[in-house]
Amino acid sequence: MDPLDARYPFLSSAREAVRTAEVDLATLVATADPVVERAGERVERALLEGTTASERPRDWNTREELLSYPVARILVSLLDTEAAVEKYATAEAKTAHERFTEDLARDDGRADRIDLRRLLTEFDLAHRCEPEPARRGAPEPQWFRLGVGAYLSLVDTAWGDDWRLVNRELADGVVRVEREELYRLLRAAVRARVREGLPFDGVGEAIATELEAEVAELRSLLAERTGRADVDTLAPELFPPCLASLLADVRDGAEVSRQARFALLAFLAAVGVGQEDVVKLCAGGIGVDEIAETLAVVADGDGSQYPPPSCRTLAAYGVCENADDHRAVAAHPLDYYERRLDEAGSVTDWRERDDPTLRLAGEDATP
Repeated sequence: MDPLDARYPFLSSAREAVRTAEVDLATLVATADPVVERAGERVERALLEGTTASERPRDWNTREELLSYPVARILVSLLDTEAAVEKYATAEAKTAHERFTEDLARDDGRADRIDLRRLLTEFDLAHRCEPEPARRGAPEPQWFRLGVGAYLSLVDTAWGDDWRLVNRELADGVVRVEREELYRLLRAAVRARVREGLPFDGVGEAIATELEAEVAELRSLLAERTGRADVDTLAPELFPPCLASLLADVRDGAEVSRQARFALLAFLAAVGVGQEDVVKLCAGGIGVDEIAETLAVVADGDGSQYPPPSCRTLAAYGVCENADDHRAVAAHPLDYYERRLDEAGSVTDWRERDDPTLRLAGEDATP
């Protein structure tokens, strides 16, 4: 099996590799092959962290990484929720974008690296996308001319006014795009490819039965919290101690794990803090792009599908050590925060305070 296919399992060559290998997925599942564990991790990280990259990449060989993709698609189909499909497709696309951006920035000859021509060909764009000559001194072209039909099929109106055709350089049926913009369009193409056909019917009863435990675990992760916090006040001094400490570390510029950053941002989103205010609250400790991407991952209308991690999950992340025995107050950060707000009575929203000083848990809550 090709390492490139394992790194980009949505490629047509990867599908063909799985087909010609004549792998019996039912047997893999029934024998608890490591492929199943990797598939479960793939979906769990997609749903909760917005990525499908493994936390333990050295634990998986090329075969396990490649075959985990079709098994992950089965798991997502068995979850049978539109939100799960959307989150999974978005996470696969984000992971692919990170990988091909890295690949295209370096040419070290590794077998699992992809080139731009291969990517464009994969999505039937090679004959509709032409690079402009590179500027003097530039190692590669920074601008491309993309057929307007291809552009419109990939662009998302939610990306903002800059992407509207009326605001683009358009001539002779082609749209001028920068390299990074082309990469974003390719990310959209990956998402559409992954999204296609999900959830699918026809998962065999035997496979569904064998995967019951994995599906139940994924559902339990999603069901840790059934709704968004019923609050409209931002009072950081009333946050659970673990998240207050995490926020202080972020603001101080300390090194914070990606899981911990995700947990903090998911919590802020769940209590109704918008992107602009999240950026202010984090004071530069988390990049604007990461904030935007994470909020997009956890945003789900009423917030019920992908809530912030529970105290149990935060403990597994190394974020929550149950400081001040706060789990005795509530086992979920949102419950804790709601109770503290109720106990505090009248609290001035942090966004409306004349004094911008950030007070955190354990400090005086009176504004």
